[in-house]
Amino acid sequence: MTPTSSITSPSRYKQILTLSIVSLGYLLLSFILVGFKSDQLVLVGLVNALFFASDQSRKFLIGFSIFIVYWIIFDYMKAFPNYQYNDVHIKSLYLLEKSLFGIPVDSSVLTPNEYWLAHRTTFFNVLTGLFYVSWIPVPLLFATYLFIKNRPAFFPLALTFVLVNLLGFIIYYLYPAAPPWYVQLYGFTFHPHTPGNTAGLANFDQYFGISLFSGIYAKSSNVFAAMPSLHSSYPVIVLYYGIKNKLGLVNLFFAVVMVGIWFSAVYTSHHYVLDVMAGITCAVIGITLFNQVYKTRWLTGFIQRMTALTA
Repeated sequence: MTPTSSITSPSRYKQILTLSIVSLGYLLLSFILVGFKSDQLVLVGLVNALFFASDQSRKFLIGFSIFIVYWIIFDYMKAFPNYQYNDVHIKSLYLLEKSLFGIPVDSSVLTPNEYWLAHRTTFFNVLTGLFYVSWIPVPLLFATYLFIKNRPAFFPLALTFVLVNLLGFIIYYLYPAAPPWYVQLYGFTFHPHTPGNTAGLANFDQYFGISLFSGIYAKSSNVFAAMPSLHSSYPVIVLYYGIKNKLGLVNLFFAVVMVGIWFSAVYTSHHYVLDVMAGITCAVIGITLFNQVYKTRWLTGFIQRMTALTA
């Protein structure tokens, strides 16, 4: 079949019409829920470009569509702030953190966040920024590697990623929680429309003269979603599937990144140690649940069909 006939075929017209309707529907719904943002146009443009560019790019899009769904759900959380459904935990979480992990300094006791706030250095400012910025690129690059090299192993990783996120989102609404930097700025008073904040990551931006983290946290979906730390969940998932796929020394890199992100979350005052522990627990529960469900015939069949569809 020639390119021209392919473009003008009835099936291609149907694909164009369907994707156009979906794209417009997404833009309209996004405008209603969270308002217009240039990111929405970028996403629509990327999806359409990948779908029609080639067979391989279309298969890549289908495979990674589950990550796109996650991004959309996360973005739409702005329309349904969790603090509207349950009280935000500010002082109680802070005091629990101090009682469990408090560090005696002179005549007072500091939370780990407060300790590091008083002991920040340029070295750790840069190092933690590098670790923290890797929380999405590393999982996505690993997922891309599996998609190319081991397609049957890709879908368990992707589905586990979404399951862990859904567990985290449920907890966000059951237990809204303020991050440490909120207490540092506002004390224990609840301010519902507090904007996102770079906290300790501002030092990274300042050192390099960039606005990397300020741009990211300006788009924060919900300030009061510190518990659990999903930043801390993702590297656990990556390391688990790295070990499962026998990646050797690469897993040492994954382990270093994992511990680095955990430390960075506390050092930069984005999360309490309790948040990090909750994120780790969420990842372990999500992995365990997926492995149990994975044994069922319907999920095994679904993964086989998706593997064949993107082969």
